[in-house]
Amino acid sequence: MPSAISSRTLPAAILWDMDGTIVDSEPLWIAAEHELVESYGGRWSQELALQCVGNPLLESARIIRDNSLVTLTPEQIVDYLLERVIAGMRQELPWRPGARELLEAGVARGIPNALVTMSYRSFADVLVDAVPAGTFAVLVTGDRVANGKPHPEAYLTAAVELGVTPEHCVAIEDSLPGVTSATAAGIPTIAVPHVVSLPPIDGATQVDSLSSLDITTLWSVATGN
Repeated sequence: MPSAISSRTLPAAILWDMDGTIVDSEPLWIAAEHELVESYGGRWSQELALQCVGNPLLESARIIRDNSLVTLTPEQIVDYLLERVIAGMRQELPWRPGARELLEAGVARGIPNALVTMSYRSFADVLVDAVPAGTFAVLVTGDRVANGKPHPEAYLTAAVELGVTPEHCVAIEDSLPGVTSATAAGIPTIAVPHVVSLPPIDGATQVDSLSSLDITTLWSVATGN
C-alpha cells in the first residue's frame, strides 16, 4: 500500500517565505542599510549586505552595528530599516516572477497558505493588505518566535497553527537560513535562489523561478515523487 506521502499529489499547505520569495524586497532592505551606515559616515559593502539576507531582523541589525559606525541599538536599527522598507513597499509591491500566480492557484484549489517570515508583522501586513482577504490562513513573523531562522520554530509553528503535518506541506524559500529552517522542520522545500546563491541542501529542490511551476507540479517537484 502506498504511503500517504507517496500517494499525495497536492500539498496539505504551502508555507511561504516573504522577502526575496514572494516579493523582491531585498533591494529595499539593502538600500536602507546603505542609507543608515552612510548617515553615520561609513560605507556599507555588498558582502556585508548579503550576510544579512534571510536572517532574523535583530541578527541583521547586530551585523550592521558590529561592522559600521552606527551607534543605534539593534532594536532602533530594525525600526529605522522597517520604516524605509515599508514605505518603499507601499509605493509598489515588487512581486517575484510566478509567486502571485502560484499563490492565487493555491487559494483556488483550497490549499491553505501560511506566511513564514523573519520580517515583523508591521512589514508582513503590507503584503497581506495587498492580496485578497484570507489568502494567508496563518502568519508567523519574526516578532512572534523566540528562535528565528535557521531554527525550525517558525515553520513548526505554522504547521501546528494550520493543523497539518510538516512532511505533507511544501515550503518555498530563497535564502540559506530559510531553507535550513524549513528542511529542519521536515518540510519538503522548494528553493528559489535570488540575491544569494545556495548550496545543495538535503530536503530541498532548487528551481530557477517559480514561473516554471504550477500548483499541480508543486508537490512532485518538492518531493521528487
